[in-house]
Amino acid sequence: MGSFYKRIELVTNVSIIIVVVTLMAMIVRSSLPDRSRTAQRQPPEMVKPGMKFSLPGFDWSKKDSHIVLVLRKGCHFCSESAPFYQQLARGVANRTDVELVAALPQNAGDAQQYLNEIQLPITEVRQVDMAAMKVRGTPTILLVDKTGTVTDVWIGKLQPDKELEVLNRLHMKV
Repeated sequence: MGSFYKRIELVTNVSIIIVVVTLMAMIVRSSLPDRSRTAQRQPPEMVKPGMKFSLPGFDWSKKDSHIVLVLRKGCHFCSESAPFYQQLARGVANRTDVELVAALPQNAGDAQQYLNEIQLPITEVRQVDMAAMKVRGTPTILLVDKTGTVTDVWIGKLQPDKELEVLNRLHMKV
């Protein structure tokens, strides 16, 4: 009878050791990064200076520079930035070398309605897929040259010093 209990005790101890080792392996595995999942979580490439930029059907060669305002209806930072965008629109109104372009994910009617609401007179309005454009957030201001190459990028609601940087880059009076 004594050997029977010793065998049960041995089986129990071995079982406990197997469970503990399995749990420890699971804990260690969950704490290590999974390279396949990490690769999938990499953020998509963002638009940056030097990249070619595409707006379907848009002719970059008609002006030396293009200010592309990537906005979205419902984006409170876009609406809060409207006074600065209005200043940009006034600044390029009589210039022949710079064009102001609005790019929004909404359809043309909704996009134009939003631009009217924020009193932003832009005639060149494009519906865009922001992911395809490599733009991750709104508002984003892109300065694009006549070859379609991005020369400058400003993301988010700009602080006064960054607004001044944009105006200086465009050679606009403050």
